[in-house]
Amino acid sequence: MENGSPRFPFPYQPYTIQEQFMQSLYCALEQGKVGIFESPTGTGKSLSLICGALSWLRDYEEKRRQETAALLQEGEAILSTSTSLPSPAPQSSTSFSSAEPDWITDFVQKKAERDLVSKLKDDELKRKKREERLEMIRNNVQLKYAMKRKSSEEDEAFKLLQLSKEGPVEASGDPEEEELIIAEYESDDESKTKSNGAEDDEDDDLVEEHVTKIYYCSRTHSQLAQFVHEVQKSPFSKDISLVTLGSRQNLCINEEVRRLGSAQRINDRCMELQKNKHEKQHQEEGVKRKRSPAKSVCPYVGATALQQLRDEVLGTVHDIEHLLSLGREMHACPYYGTRLAIPPAQLVVLPYQMVLHEATRRASGIQLKGQVLIIDEAHNLSDTLSCIHSSELTGAQLCRAHSQLTQYSDRYRSRLKAKNLMYIKQILFTVEGLVRALGGKVGQNPQSQSTQPGTELLTINNFLFKAQIDNINLFKLQRYFEKSMVSRKLCGFMEKYAGTGVNPHTHTSSNKENRRTEGLNRYLQTLQSSQSAAPDQQGSAEAEKVLSASPMMQVEGFLMALTNSNTDGRVVVHRQGTLSESSVKFLLLNPAVHFAQVLKECRAVIIAGGTMQPVSDFKQELLFSAGVGEERIAEFSCGHVIPPENILPIILCSGPSCQELDFTFQNRDTPRMMDETGRILSNICNVVPGGVVCFFPSYEYSRRIVSHWEASGALARLANKKKIFQEPKKANQVEQVLSEFSRCIQRCAADGGGLSGALLFSVVGGKMSEGINFSDDLGRCVVMVGMPYPNIKSPELQEKMSYLDKHLPHSGGRSAGQALIENLCMKAVNQSIGRAIRHRGDYASIVLCDRRYSRPATISKLPNWIKARTSAHTTFGPAFAALRKFFMDKKQKQLQA
Repeated sequence: MENGSPRFPFPYQPYTIQEQFMQSLYCALEQGKVGIFESPTGTGKSLSLICGALSWLRDYEEKRRQETAALLQEGEAILSTSTSLPSPAPQSSTSFSSAEPDWITDFVQKKAERDLVSKLKDDELKRKKREERLEMIRNNVQLKYAMKRKSSEEDEAFKLLQLSKEGPVEASGDPEEEELIIAEYESDDESKTKSNGAEDDEDDDLVEEHVTKIYYCSRTHSQLAQFVHEVQKSPFSKDISLVTLGSRQNLCINEEVRRLGSAQRINDRCMELQKNKHEKQHQEEGVKRKRSPAKSVCPYVGATALQQLRDEVLGTVHDIEHLLSLGREMHACPYYGTRLAIPPAQLVVLPYQMVLHEATRRASGIQLKGQVLIIDEAHNLSDTLSCIHSSELTGAQLCRAHSQLTQYSDRYRSRLKAKNLMYIKQILFTVEGLVRALGGKVGQNPQSQSTQPGTELLTINNFLFKAQIDNINLFKLQRYFEKSMVSRKLCGFMEKYAGTGVNPHTHTSSNKENRRTEGLNRYLQTLQSSQSAAPDQQGSAEAEKVLSASPMMQVEGFLMALTNSNTDGRVVVHRQGTLSESSVKFLLLNPAVHFAQVLKECRAVIIAGGTMQPVSDFKQELLFSAGVGEERIAEFSCGHVIPPENILPIILCSGPSCQELDFTFQNRDTPRMMDETGRILSNICNVVPGGVVCFFPSYEYSRRIVSHWEASGALARLANKKKIFQEPKKANQVEQVLSEFSRCIQRCAADGGGLSGALLFSVVGGKMSEGINFSDDLGRCVVMVGMPYPNIKSPELQEKMSYLDKHLPHSGGRSAGQALIENLCMKAVNQSIGRAIRHRGDYASIVLCDRRYSRPATISKLPNWIKARTSAHTTFGPAFAALRKFFMDKKQKQLQA
């Protein structure tokens, strides 16, 4: 029997703060609140979220069952009573003026009661069937379902193809190319009358009802996997229906598709295989069309296999790795199988993008209406929303997109309907305008076109005027992109001809038209050559970006971003010498506009993190601006589970030689400041056992200060005490460095040689400041050198500050823009210093090197559990004495134990 309170089943005896967390979470969900929950890493936040939220879901479903049963009983009693009474005689029409006769009112009322009872019975029957099915799945009973539903209705490809119904091809041509031709397009209100009728009724029958569920999202797949493992350890693991969602890149098991590498190519190929499957089905069903050669289809999307995989997913909690194994074993696609499992699932685990981006949410079949959403690791939620809804295009991508669409239009001009040609012409005109805004021309080599270097920030309207596309209706264009799927058609067209030596202009273009893109084609060939010649160089990354499968998809995303309100975003025009390297970027300034819909639809939203401080800007920028009232917001913040004596946060205002520590941009590069930092680290390494992690404000400053120490001999002195490691710039090298760092500390602890451990130089906001655990001996001391303020000269940041100053009120004597700078800095600090303490028995010291940390306003932005123990020291001596005593006491305690 599991330990824990009766209301909250728990795998072990929960900490008091965990019980408080779960109680507050339960109340927030019950009352439909927007909750901001802060629980430091190492306090069991994930388990508290799981057990608190699933306890509420369990009670909520039980309450609904009881209410339904009571209503059903009451309704049947009323109906049985009314049917036993004699019906009143119809009254004469002369006995009333405008009021309905009693017998009509009575009839209508009884009908409403009968309908209600009937609906309640249906709902109860569906619920019982769902529960029985899950019970049978969990007991490994072999089920045979009648496959009445067309399997094509169950995957995304057919839904997209429905939007562009294929008509008869009038012009003669290669039957293989029929799939590349855009179907006849009906815009605006033309198809409204056609969409009504029997088809809608049929679609309604095919939509599976979504049960009440909890959506849990986090930033990375590794964090999602960790959460699923926590669910597996919880008391709910046997009873919960959980599905993990991911991208095709993460879930595809078709090796032919997986080896394409990039997410875009994998998506395009998957959609193409789905389309081939549906065309084959249409042919088998007798649809009249010209016979074309057999096309490859994905072998993992059989309807029966997908249904079986869905049932397996719902019956047992699986992480993504297990899902992939299961998919291969059952010969069923995990990507589509998990999507089928969304409606009946009780807990859906998914990455940020799938739930916070409306178009992705819609395409994935996610319905938030009346559901619970938990957003974990949400300390950077505002930046995440802005990033998801921002978009950037390079001049090279624009030229390539224009060239591709021109070739497509020229080849199929005689086979495209007039409305399609009109919209294609508008797209080409719009792309020309974007290139013109960068100071270039289409149809020429973008690398040979020079532009005047500089950065310009414009409102959306001003940018549209500058590009001379203000007369284009972007909303209609966006609808055309969605319904016609022109980007995907274009992608298929280019894949058909790219690298084959076949000129797509053949038989349809003159030599003059061929020459229009000759310069661009030479440029692309050059890129391909440089990519194969130097795969590891920076130029290859640029080549890969330019040669992406479908630059028109990037154009589509950028044009969609331009449909935001003029006040909510800005366009950054960045010219870098050549048109190829220049770019236009849409910058979202008001993330609340996209978060508002999520907050409106959901029953409750829980925003959780290890360090949510400072909360004030979070509420102001994301919640109040989205129309959420103070009364709907619930806040919870708890301390750490470690004893207070297990943490020693110190603010150093000066170093060993009495040099004041002021790492402002003007002072931090001076030799005396760098030398003093070296002396501080040297003293710390003398008394701290195991691992020391030192964070610098940027990679560039880390490089400069380490170079200075190398020249002065300070680095060699540090290396005599601890082996030195540096954070790598490449993400794929992080694991190796961490592994070597860990092994070194273990060796030093075991053999007690000349070295006392290891010293790791890291960067705030880098690969080791988030998501990496420096627990126990790996991080006995975290040193923060300076305050990591963002680049104030960044045009994007200046525009964001200006926007906040204009739209948000002053707070604490500071403008909203100034508060943003402070908060960005302290969020980064809080994330970095929280790396060391990871569990109840852990201990560590935190040394903040900069006198500015001692300001009361800055201290107030530290997490409460750190702030309560923080002491500021104007001189180095007392601070160093406290540090030495802290570790001597810990050593003495270990010896006694």
